[in-house]
Amino acid sequence: MGSFTKYLGASLGWSFGGPIGAIIGFVLGSVIDGFSEGGIKNEGTYRIPNQGRKRVNRTQSGDFEMSLLILSAVVIKADGKVDKRELSYVRNHFTQMYGTTRANHAFKLFNGIIKNNNISTRQVCLQIRQQMAHASRLQLLHYLFNIAKSDGFVTESEINMIHKIAGYLNISNYDFESIKAMFYSGINNAYKVLEINKSVTDLEVKKAYRKLVKKHHPDKLQHLGKEHLKGAEEKFRQIQKAYEDIKKERGM
Repeated sequence: MGSFTKYLGASLGWSFGGPIGAIIGFVLGSVIDGFSEGGIKNEGTYRIPNQGRKRVNRTQSGDFEMSLLILSAVVIKADGKVDKRELSYVRNHFTQMYGTTRANHAFKLFNGIIKNNNISTRQVCLQIRQQMAHASRLQLLHYLFNIAKSDGFVTESEINMIHKIAGYLNISNYDFESIKAMFYSGINNAYKVLEINKSVTDLEVKKAYRKLVKKHHPDKLQHLGKEHLKGAEEKFRQIQKAYEDIKKERGM
């Protein structure tokens, strides 16, 4: 048990408070036998950060990880069933990012979160929104689409849930549609990725690409640690591919 509590204590900042901390505490108390909360406050003492309060604690790798676990569970359950392919994707993704030991700890928590039917998606997203920078929230959304498509297709209920999460996270509809389009092929989706329509000029295509590169550049996630840069680089490559497809179509 010591190794597990050590895992939890590493790289965790603001996610030990608020609704996310309450969910972690509930899962630890009800799923992991012999766990002693120790330094974690009782569930009833967690509070949502005040509206308008500026971010004080920088998002760390563990904060991002806990946010991923909870929102992944919400999306997986959106269509009313828990698909084994989606669960496998989460496990494999975490193994690739963190290694086997940390991934096993994370999945132990994840199994408890999946069984929790009292998660307030809005409250969780409010905490994330108030503490996490915009670039990191965009990366969360990209990951959620990865999960939704891991069983071969994205259902309407999953899209609706991710769209709701995007709204709670204060992610614009343009950003939502751009990230969504990364998971579909075709030239029309390439334009959606760059957040433009087919009527724009070649110069506007280039400007849109430069704007998106700046918004989604992996360097914006350096503070989360190298384990999260691979996902950011994947998203960056999808943007570059969309731009190359449009250039080829237009003969630019």
